[in-house]
Amino acid sequence: MSMGSVLAATTPNPPPAAGGSGPGGPGLVSVPPGFTMPPVTPLLPSSSTGAGSSSEVENTLPNPGSFEECHRKCKELFPVQMEGVKLVVNKGLSNHFQVNHTVVLSTVGDSSYRFGATYVGSKQTGPAESFPILVGDMDSSGSLNAQVIHQLASKIRSKVVLQTQQQKFVNWQCDAEFRGDDFTATVTLGNPDVLVGSGIVVAHYLQSITPALALGGELVYHRRPGDEGTVTSLVGRYTGVNYVATLTVGGAGAHASYYHKANDQLQVGVELEASTRMQETSVSFGYQLDVPKANLLFKGSLDSNWMVGATLEKKLLPLPLSLTLGAFLNHRKNKFLCGFGVTIG
Repeated sequence: MSMGSVLAATTPNPPPAAGGSGPGGPGLVSVPPGFTMPPVTPLLPSSSTGAGSSSEVENTLPNPGSFEECHRKCKELFPVQMEGVKLVVNKGLSNHFQVNHTVVLSTVGDSSYRFGATYVGSKQTGPAESFPILVGDMDSSGSLNAQVIHQLASKIRSKVVLQTQQQKFVNWQCDAEFRGDDFTATVTLGNPDVLVGSGIVVAHYLQSITPALALGGELVYHRRPGDEGTVTSLVGRYTGVNYVATLTVGGAGAHASYYHKANDQLQVGVELEASTRMQETSVSFGYQLDVPKANLLFKGSLDSNWMVGATLEKKLLPLPLSLTLGAFLNHRKNKFLCGFGVTIG
């Protein structure tokens, strides 16, 4: 059971972000425009069976990444549902500061305007990592999403997330992540209220067993007046040369995903999700086709609920402009959604 599902049952529904949720799936807040998620753990070759001492094998174990990244490789293949017209304008004001404007015109939901800002500090910890990172966006109704990420030490990273709905605080969380040589441990505190006696505590641990196999677990403790409980889940991830297989099982159900990279242009993924609380099971198939010579990126998906979707992204180089077309059809509900997006910058 993920933290996002716990918060969905214990807090009010947050306002949806413009253009749908990000590839990382549901969470405490939607990722604001212009924010780049931490990189996914790269594919690693399978471990060899050659002879060697246990100390040599232990020293070659890589860091497995975070618990939340286990299924992300597969989820990124699925298209993000879109409807109406969306315009995004990104403007870099300096090497550390960027702003963006997002306008969404919808015939199904509410049209909105969002202003976002991103600040990246000068403390560089890697080739593509600099801290601190401050990201925020606010819509025309005054609702705010904000994230602050900072590298406190060489192996300790912290994050604070805030979300308001107009003038009221809806969600806030803070977490601390420790990345060892071959393991990652994270503790998250969400929506604490000392006066009422409510809040959520989530603990994650992921350990590399071999260069290809990582095992871990999640412990979620939630409390509010009249309700208190603990949910645990276990995760296993096996990373091959061109594939990643992940399985999560716990009291809330099971989640299995398989990612396969056929070649440099084609990637496919399959997901199976079973919920014991909702008594539902769904299977989804997604794929991504990249045509670099034509600057085209195509994503498609099909699930057991007869929902078919696809997005097509075209970059108009050398102009800093990209166009996105999306179409989604629900055969059971006979519902069709179509979207068009333009990104500048």
